[in-house]
This record gives sequence, C-alpha cells and structure tokens, in this order.
Amino acid sequence: MLSKEEAKRITDKILSFSKADELSVSLSGDRTGNIRYARNTVSTSGETTNMGLAVTAVFGKRSGTATLNEFDDASLEKVVRRAEEIARLAPENPEFVPGLGPQAYLNTNPYADSTAKIDPDYRAKAAFDSIEVCAKKNLTAAGYMEDTAGFTAIANSKGLFGYNRATGVDFSVTVRTADGTGSGYALRDVTDTAQLNTRQATEVAAQKAAASVNAKALEPGKYTVILEPAASIDLLGNMLFSMDGRSADEGRSFLSKKGGGTRLGEKLFDERVTIYSDPMNAEIPGSPFAGGGGRFGGAGVDGRPQKRMTWVDKGVVKNMFFSRYWAEKKGVEAVPPPSGIIFAGGNESLADLIKSTQKGILVTRLWYIRAVDPQTLLYTGLTRDGTFYIENGQIKYPVKNFRFNESPVIMLNNLEALGKPVRVNGSLVPPMKIRDFTFSSLSDAV
Repeated sequence: MLSKEEAKRITDKILSFSKADELSVSLSGDRTGNIRYARNTVSTSGETTNMGLAVTAVFGKRSGTATLNEFDDASLEKVVRRAEEIARLAPENPEFVPGLGPQAYLNTNPYADSTAKIDPDYRAKAAFDSIEVCAKKNLTAAGYMEDTAGFTAIANSKGLFGYNRATGVDFSVTVRTADGTGSGYALRDVTDTAQLNTRQATEVAAQKAAASVNAKALEPGKYTVILEPAASIDLLGNMLFSMDGRSADEGRSFLSKKGGGTRLGEKLFDERVTIYSDPMNAEIPGSPFAGGGGRFGGAGVDGRPQKRMTWVDKGVVKNMFFSRYWAEKKGVEAVPPPSGIIFAGGNESLADLIKSTQKGILVTRLWYIRAVDPQTLLYTGLTRDGTFYIENGQIKYPVKNFRFNESPVIMLNNLEALGKPVRVNGSLVPPMKIRDFTFSSLSDAV
C-alpha cells in the first residue's frame, strides 16, 4: 500500500521520461487474503500482494500501452520507451480523445484500517464462527471470504493526478442439510470488518436450509414475489449497466426509441423507483474517479470525477452514462458509469413485506442469469437456495425452484412494496414485493 506521496513520486518519475505527445500512468497495488471451506472444513487459505503499473503513450491519434511490476529507474524508463514504441506502430484510433487536465475530486473514504489489518487469525475465526453454527445443527457449510486493501493512483502529462485507497470484505455461505435436499444462502459485503458477522449470516442461511426440506411443486405462472436484495441485485445491475448513451443512440438498448432517439426523460418505471449513485455515501463509499473500483465498470481509469448522480427519479429516466468520445460527438456531459447504486426504498423490513402478503413466493436469490433480449432487457435464470410459499402473511412451506423469464423494466412497473435498503454487492438495494413475476418452468435444482 503506497501512500499518496509515494505514488506521486513514482508517477512523476515515469512522466519525466516521456517523449510522447501525451503520457498517462495507472499505478495500483493490493493485499488480498482469502479463506475457503466446504463440508465444514477449511480447504484453502492464502494471501497475495501485488503492485503494478500501466503506461500509455500517445502520438497524434496513435496510442500504445505497456505494463510493469518493477520500480527501479531503469525499468521505469524502459516501460515508457516500450509504450512509445507500440504507439508509433499502432493504427490511428478514430475515437481518440485527449487526456484530461487537472481535476477536482471528492474526498471519499472507502477505506478502513480494521480491514487492512486482517490477518490469518481473523480469517480462521470468521470461518470457525460460520462452521460451528452448522456443525451443531448437523448441517454442512461451504463458504468463501475474501478481503482486500489496495490503492489506485492515476496521472498524466497534462497535470492530472488522482489517488484512492480502498478496503473491502466479501463473504458468502451456502448451507445444506445432511441429505442435500435443503439449501440456504447468505451474502455480505462490507468496507469495515466491524460490520461483518459471519456467525449471524450463517444462522440465516442455516435457518433457510432446514426450512427448505421437502419442497413442494407449484405450477409455473405469474406470482407475487418478494425478492430479497441478493435476488434482485443482478437484475438491477444489468439494467444500470445497460444505461449507456451510445447504445441507446444506436438503437441497441431498452432506452432506444423505435425510429431513432432515446427515452431519456420518459417515465419508464413505477413512481416509487428512484435510483442514484453517490461516492460519498457512508454505507457504500466509492472511488473519487471513474474506474477506480466498483461493481459496474465500463469506463476504465480515465480520470473523470465521480459525483452524486440521479439515474432514475420517481420512475423517470434522468441520466445515462457516456464515453468521453460519444459525449463530445453528441454535445452532452461525459457522465461516467456508477461504481455502485442506491435504490431508495421504504422503512419496512423483509418480515413486514411477508406479513403484508396474502399469497406469494419468497425468493432468496437468483442465479445463472442470461440475457434473452437486450432491447427489452428480458432475462432468464433460476431461483436457488431457499424458495418459499407465503400465505396469509406467513411462510407456509418450501417450494421447488423455478426458471424465470422477466425484465427488470417490467418488474419495476409491477411494484407492490419496497422495504428498507441493505448493502449487497457494493450497492444499497431494498427487498421488493413484485406482482405478476413470470416463472416459466420448474427446476429440480436445490
């Protein structure tokens, strides 16, 4: 983990070697640890450290990139010469845009000392707490935890410099009954380890596993569903990643109009749908610049500042993201994609949503999601690890898993209720009650 000052000394040194029209540098490093267990036994554990850089040289509209993980002066100069050599040989890029000058970045703080100090003892204790829950109940746990602490620094010959350090822990556990017929799942991700409790998460998965034995088959069809955040995040993430301005302009998106134009400014969702991003949000702090870490990607580390951005406001599409080239071509703001989203919800808990449901299905998670039609955002996939029938406000019995065919656009027009948002996969997403969710067939998967 290099400090901001240490990173700047290296990037300044690299820039001093340049003979190109432009030179840019991306320098990053991290320490990543993990522990994995299955059948209530740890199978692997490890820790890696890495630091590397990428140098891009530009001559006119030709560019070349070279990478390196050695940091003596001779090696740094050599990687610059190599990038310049590649640039001279490269064809011109018709969509080239010059590098940015100095930028003003928000002082985000996606870093916690407690996470950066995670050691093998902490990982072992986290795994033990999870395994112990299952061992005492004759259940079997399979889990994985990964912790990361790292930094990213960007600089170019036009005076741009940015630095960000971040930490994170991702934990997931699948719990099965001894006979393999019941399964439960829990997912957690945090910036600060003070917010992670693997025992508590495993208790939730264990409860679902025990409750999902002897699942009954229901006929496929349209049902009222309650989607837990772990079930809806992939569909929502796919939708946000599709809000690219160029795709909409070129007729390849759900935001494209037939005959040309986009649906920017149109009300496409239920008025309760408000989605925004904010790198300063205390629960999901983000990178101050585009590409500096996040779940949605799409922009690269190009130096554009991240800021609070509303994507959907009361059902109306307010913004799309654009590459710098396409934004310049269209004369619009070059908005980068978000690193995480915040879906505004209500104050009700998951239990409250269940209590208010006359008949419906509770879905723990979705998996194996695949696109069917990008222009309508129709996806197919399967439920998994705990699917339950609700009647008169109570969970009555487990049901066999379904294949679904659904679009998040349609889903967000069929809202019945929204709960309190919780963090999942670097975003804040509420549990949702959706009517007329389409289950197309049954699945024998547990």
